Amino acid sequence: MFVPSWPRVTSQRGNSDAEPAQAALGGRAPFTGPQRGFVTLLGGFPLVNQLQWSWLKPSPSDVCAKNRSPQVGTSSAPHKATPDTTAPGRAVPFMAKPPSLTGENGFHFPQAIVFPSPSPSGEDSAAFDTPGGTPLSNGTGCCGTPSPAESCAQPLCEARDSTRFGEGIKYVSTDGNELACGWGGFTPGCLQLFNTSKGVLFFLCVASFLQGMTVNGFINTVITSIERRFDLRSYQSGLIASSYDIAACLCLTFVSYFGGNGHKPRWLGWGVMVMGLGSLLFALPHFTTGLYKVHSSADVGVCAANQSQSCAPATSSLSSYRFVFMLGQFLHGMGATPLYTLGVTYLDENVKTNYSPVYIAVFYTAAILGPAAGYLVGGMFLNIYTEIHRETDISPENTLWVGAWWIGFLGAGAASLLISIPILGYPQRLPGSQRYIVMRVSEAHQLKDGSHKKASDPDFGKTVKDLPRSVLLLLKNPTFIFLCLAGATEATLIAGMSTFGPKFLESQFSLSASEAATLFGYLVVPAGGGGTFLGGFLVNKFKLRCSGIIKLCLLCTLTSLMAIFVFFIRCPNVPMAGVTHTYTGSALPGGHVNLTAPCNAACGCLRETYSPVCGSNSLTYYSPCHAGCKNVSEKLRNGKKVYKECSCIEKNTFAGEAEAGKCTSSCEKRTLLLFFMFIVILFTFLSSIPALTATLRCVSDRQRSFALGIQWIVVRTLGSIPGPIAFGSMIDKSCLLWQDRCGEQGSCYVYENSAMSLYTLITGLVYKVLGTTFFMVACVLYKPPPAESAQGSSDTSENGNSDLQETKPSLPAAEDI
Repeated sequence: MFVPSWPRVTSQRGNSDAEPAQAALGGRAPFTGPQRGFVTLLGGFPLVNQLQWSWLKPSPSDVCAKNRSPQVGTSSAPHKATPDTTAPGRAVPFMAKPPSLTGENGFHFPQAIVFPSPSPSGEDSAAFDTPGGTPLSNGTGCCGTPSPAESCAQPLCEARDSTRFGEGIKYVSTDGNELACGWGGFTPGCLQLFNTSKGVLFFLCVASFLQGMTVNGFINTVITSIERRFDLRSYQSGLIASSYDIAACLCLTFVSYFGGNGHKPRWLGWGVMVMGLGSLLFALPHFTTGLYKVHSSADVGVCAANQSQSCAPATSSLSSYRFVFMLGQFLHGMGATPLYTLGVTYLDENVKTNYSPVYIAVFYTAAILGPAAGYLVGGMFLNIYTEIHRETDISPENTLWVGAWWIGFLGAGAASLLISIPILGYPQRLPGSQRYIVMRVSEAHQLKDGSHKKASDPDFGKTVKDLPRSVLLLLKNPTFIFLCLAGATEATLIAGMSTFGPKFLESQFSLSASEAATLFGYLVVPAGGGGTFLGGFLVNKFKLRCSGIIKLCLLCTLTSLMAIFVFFIRCPNVPMAGVTHTYTGSALPGGHVNLTAPCNAACGCLRETYSPVCGSNSLTYYSPCHAGCKNVSEKLRNGKKVYKECSCIEKNTFAGEAEAGKCTSSCEKRTLLLFFMFIVILFTFLSSIPALTATLRCVSDRQRSFALGIQWIVVRTLGSIPGPIAFGSMIDKSCLLWQDRCGEQGSCYVYENSAMSLYTLITGLVYKVLGTTFFMVACVLYKPPPAESAQGSSDTSENGNSDLQETKPSLPAAEDI
């Protein structure tokens, strides 16, 4: 509990005016009384609420007795309330001046309060000055210069109007205009309406929404179109995607260390601006390359058609644009680095401790909704031909179609540049935030050697020399280390499922890529967004401390661990001729792929042309050619092409028909599988904000930004970067049919559903067990501060006042700041 020292009372006329008044009370500051409210200056910033002073009214005999005694109000017991019991039944409470305190944040509490000279005609001017300007002293009345008898008959300087008295107080602050919102000297009054924690939250949510929409939405949506347009291989597009994480890992240490001790809004604003420049750079290749031209015939892929196809050259001049895309992603990573480190700590420092998880949860929810918007908007743009001013004879369903992938990056880049301007105008700390910093009770993990106290030094972390010490302090914090490892395991699951979740649904339910992505989006948006917000809400609702937060994370991880056994549920593969079944319909042993049959031997079909069709016998074929289809109907059925005279499809001894696309699945366990997948995603995201809050609580205040930076490095290095690789390698083991690209193995076309579910279950179980273990160890090893340092925190009222509650009997009502 922080107990501020009593401020020194001065007057605008000089110290001599105040010293006699102070002497009248035995050298003590007259800041006690039966009414609620007191004044304290913390770090030069005034904190006032319900300021009502009333000087106690002793009896005339008491006052006269005091005037005759030279030792009135003195006390030999420091730091204790000393009541004056001159008259029976009367107690005049006084409070000795406590020693000067310096909190963990390095703020010195004793400051000066200046009382301006009241107007001579003012009714309350007599409270401190006589009409002739004589200072108040013993034996001097409150109004004029009365006789000793009159002075003994009047109360000792009672404030008649507490409101007018409060208006006459001037608080000395060293901040000046540093707390104003603006750019340099331009700080108009209209901008101060947004100079609040809610204003900061709004702009940071917009920034995180744009980042999620661009990096996790647009990039994943248009990567296939970029590969097709610029002749890129899969590993090259993988390098483009990973450039974001590489840049973030390189910048995290520098940004979180120096930005954490600097002007956070400026770091945030410049970061968002760099992110916007990266989006504009990513769209640049569209304007610097030639027109995209392609023509397609409807007869391609049909039996007896010209099936000759030349393999594309290994390299193309357009493939060199991959370096431009990598640079754009690198700028995305650099710009987003301050957003999830400094942005989180800036919110945490400028709101009450109990509300911090809610603010952070809203911030991260916006970041999760961004990718959902990116998928929707990006998908709309991909239905527009990339050369928007030209017409083409191909449709979006054609494998040669390239959509307008670049429009989204132009819009996101312009929006990021605009949103960076108001963020740059925010002050280093918001008005009123000082009270939250001082009221916060430290929950940092206590090291046995006491080295955690080094971070309490106000000068710690301002130079590069302190960087190794900062890293060492974090490495010696076992709670922080195991929370980072638990976050890495959860990030692995999130990254792996977000990458391969649509592919899992596509294989299990025999959906198209767009249908699977839409269905997965319906799962992730409510489960991920709702879980993120609900996690912060629960921490605030139950006012959990650090140990309770870690237990909540452990409970969520255990729940998702139980639900992950849902992957025992599997849907049967849709029968496919030459892959899972023979052309006659009988089951085919796994691993014996044979796409050639007597019915299509004369067609000369190519493996490079994969265009599945569903026959009228409910059997899926590799392509119309492999089904032996010779003609294409001019009329569409349900918006799909219809192929006729298919020799491999027998129907009543006549050649059957085939419809473009794979046959639909009749999985009876679809609803159950989707429900438990929803539970897994919900509880995985539910622990994200509590885990982040626990990380902020278990380290020293001055190391919060740097701790988040180190945590993000661990999460990206051990989680989000290798996560898709681990999931992808396990899922690839279940592949039945690989793409053949001129003799080279490409991507997987068909997976064995039972093997895919099994490998997904094994991977998920391994990481969930590791995450549960790490949270459990973090909970066991966490050592909170001594109980007396957190006294009163559990009784925090709605206004958050109990962190500074005064428990001394002389001030029973002084509890509101």
